[in-house]
Amino acid sequence: MKGVVKFMFTNKKRIYLSPPHMSGNEMAFIQEAFDTNWIAPLGPHVDAFEKEIASHVGLVDAAAVSSGTAAIHLALRLLDVAEGDTVFCSSLTFVASANPIVYLGATPVFIDSEPETWNMSPQALERALYEAAFNGKLPKAIIVVNLYGQSAKMDEIVALCKLFHVPIIEDAAESLGSTYKGRASGSFGKFGVYSFNGNKIISTSGGGMLVSNDVDGLNKARFLATQARDYALHYQHSQIGYNYRMSNILAGVGRAQLAVLEERVIARRVVFERYYHALAHLPGIQFMPELPNTRSNRWLTALTVDAKEAGVSVETLIELLAVENIEARLVWKPLHMQPLFEGIAYYPHSDSDNVSERLFQSGLCLPSGSSMTEEDQDRVITCIQKSILKAKSISA
Repeated sequence: MKGVVKFMFTNKKRIYLSPPHMSGNEMAFIQEAFDTNWIAPLGPHVDAFEKEIASHVGLVDAAAVSSGTAAIHLALRLLDVAEGDTVFCSSLTFVASANPIVYLGATPVFIDSEPETWNMSPQALERALYEAAFNGKLPKAIIVVNLYGQSAKMDEIVALCKLFHVPIIEDAAESLGSTYKGRASGSFGKFGVYSFNGNKIISTSGGGMLVSNDVDGLNKARFLATQARDYALHYQHSQIGYNYRMSNILAGVGRAQLAVLEERVIARRVVFERYYHALAHLPGIQFMPELPNTRSNRWLTALTVDAKEAGVSVETLIELLAVENIEARLVWKPLHMQPLFEGIAYYPHSDSDNVSERLFQSGLCLPSGSSMTEEDQDRVITCIQKSILKAKSISA
C-alpha cells in the first residue's frame, strides 16, 4: 500500500480479518493441566495433541512446537541446511516462510506463483531447478507454501522434486483442514508445517506443529527443540538447540480446537460463498481460484480488484472499509520485493507474466472469521458494492 490507512473509529462494531474462535471446551483441558500440575512445557496434552494431529492428516508422527516458524527452522536443520546452501521458497508468502533459511546462514531463492492456485509455479520451479543443476548447486530443500488455504499444484511440484532429488518442506501454516486430491494439505513433503497463531483456522494462541512419516527425524526435532540436552545425569550439550517446545496448557487448547476443525472449515467456506455470490458479478472482481480436486479451507477470502474495470483501487477499498471499522488487507508482499531480500535470485512464472507482483498490486483479503455473523458480512459486502457502483456511476 502506498500510504498508511487512516482509521476513523465510529461506534460501529470492529470487524476483524480473522479473529480467534474458541470452541467452548478449551477450559476443560486447561483445568485438567492445572489439576494435574502439568503447567510447564511438555505433558500429556502435548503427547495427545501430536498424536491427534498426525492421525488427522494421515501421517505417522508430529512434534508440537512454539510456532510455525520454529517448525520450519527445525525442518531445515533436519535436512542439514547450512551456510553456503540455497533453499528455494515461494515468493508470495509471509516472511516467516523464508526467515529460517537465513537463520542457518543459507540463501533463499524465490519462486513466483501461477494463476490457478496463486502458489508456487511449477513452470518457474522447473526452470530454476534445471539452471541450478546445470550450475552444480541444487537447493538443499524447497519450501512450498499453501496460500490462504489453497494447496499448490503438488503433483507437478512433487514430480519435479523427485526428479532432482530435492526434499520438500510443505508450509501449510494457512491450510490445515484443506485437501489435495483427497490427501491432507501438509502431508506431501518430507516435512509439513502448521501454525496455530491467533489468526489461524484453529489456534493455541501461539504454536505450531511439524509433521512427517520420518519418526527418527521428528524425535531429533524434539531433541533440538528442548535445548538439545544430551542423555546424561547432568546438563550436557553437544550441539546448538532451541527453546521451541509447546506448553502442555497450549496443547490442551489445541486439542479442543482440533475437535472442531471441520466445523471451522465449513464456516469459512460458507463465508467465502456468500462473498462470491454477492460480489463476483461486480466489474473488476476476480476471486482466488480453487484448483479442481482440491478443497480449500478458505482461511481468508481473497480476491483481486482491477482498478480500471472497478473504478476503484484496492488501496481505496481498504481505506473505505477502515472508515467503517472493518479490517481488510492487501495480499502478502512478495518476498523478492522486500527490502530484506534485495538482490536475491527470483524466478518469475514466465518472461511475460510476473504473477506474484500482479497479485500484490490488485489482491485484497476480506474478513473471514469462522465466527463472523451474516450481519457483519453484509456490512463488508455493502461497503464494497456501494464503493464500486458509485465509482462506476461517476465514471459513466
